[in-house]
Amino acid sequence: MNLDFPVEWLPSQLVALVALGIGGAFLGADRRAPTSRALGTAFIAFGFSMGLSLPLGGEGGAVLTGGRWLGFADAVALIAALEWVRRVRKTIDIEHLHVGFSTVLLRIGQIAALGMGVAGAIAPEMRRDEFLGAVNDLAALSRPGFWVFAAPLTVAIVAGAVATALLLLARPDRSERIRLIAGLTGFPLIVVGLVVPAKLGALMMVTGEMVFLVGAMQYLVLQGQRGQFLARFLSPQVEKLVRDRGLRHAVQHRSLEITVTSCDLRGFTAFAQAHPSSSVIKTLREYYNAVGKVVAEYGGTVKDYAGDGILILVGAPLPVPSHSRSGLEMARRIREVGIEVTERWSTAAHRLGIGVGVASGTVTVGIIGSASRWEYTAVGPAVNLASRLCEMAADREVLIDERTVELSGMGGLVREEPRAVKGFADPVPVWSMPL
Repeated sequence: MNLDFPVEWLPSQLVALVALGIGGAFLGADRRAPTSRALGTAFIAFGFSMGLSLPLGGEGGAVLTGGRWLGFADAVALIAALEWVRRVRKTIDIEHLHVGFSTVLLRIGQIAALGMGVAGAIAPEMRRDEFLGAVNDLAALSRPGFWVFAAPLTVAIVAGAVATALLLLARPDRSERIRLIAGLTGFPLIVVGLVVPAKLGALMMVTGEMVFLVGAMQYLVLQGQRGQFLARFLSPQVEKLVRDRGLRHAVQHRSLEITVTSCDLRGFTAFAQAHPSSSVIKTLREYYNAVGKVVAEYGGTVKDYAGDGILILVGAPLPVPSHSRSGLEMARRIREVGIEVTERWSTAAHRLGIGVGVASGTVTVGIIGSASRWEYTAVGPAVNLASRLCEMAADREVLIDERTVELSGMGGLVREEPRAVKGFADPVPVWSMPL
């Protein structure tokens, strides 16, 4: 077959280049966001599909789409676009019932898109002649081969459009809402551009891409502002929460039952007074690093560093399965690494030690602060109790409240006499963790 590439192929290549540019922008500038990875993949797959669909001969009627895998590029583009909408759904609270229905719609659309890709791999000539060829031969609309591809494409598009509209009603994260609106506006132009004559289709597709590009630019501007916001946090878990669930979800105050672990060094004040500040800083750095590794291992979040004290949340901002058991196992490991650090830095005159307190209960979590400083915080009796138990703990002792013991079901703990705790009217039942 003789191939030549007249000017008629340029519009499709322009569409492809714009799509590849948009996809590359999302993957390059915002690759850590799951939604942008899915959307970038969709545009890149669409760009490859358009870029390899070249006119044959000078008439511009047929297209070079005989490759079996090329149909899959269209399917990947659709599946990834629907996956983007599904991931946006995670930024919305589950109490919106219609959001769950949108997930079902998106899965149906993805299955339909996969079916279209499989059909294209099995019958690439049918796809080329009876589906894409329908652009110049309206009689193809009455052929079964056309609907083998048109039917699943229609299902995928309708499912995606309805799901997107439902998600917009649930008020998703602001930056994603901008992209969803741009998608509802621009994607129909792209889809219609696939089934009208080539020159008009290219114009409509580029217009649709430009509409989406405007929304994408606004999204990236908001993400840049969000990056400045995230820089105010020490916790990578908070950053992940904002990226995965949206800024509104992170700022919103919520009540959760979590486990709080508090630890600090024994004898640190006297140690700090007797040693050069450089030695004190090295000790704290080693202590922070050792405890930080343990916290990361168990999925906890360091809320505060205050001198030699560390306050850790287990179960917020990201959920942790069996947070009470994880909190206790984490406390055991903190004690172990704390003993290693304190033994290394202790002297005959100034002994260092470590005490740990663990408490569980319902707390209110969220972001508070001023214009210059923001902090992810937790407020509730469990936070205060963990700190008080830590203060009361002797060197190498881990004191635990009753609720943590009940939730964890962990054996081997020793029940102590109830203790009077500052800020609590009644004596508090306390357990300890043997060495």
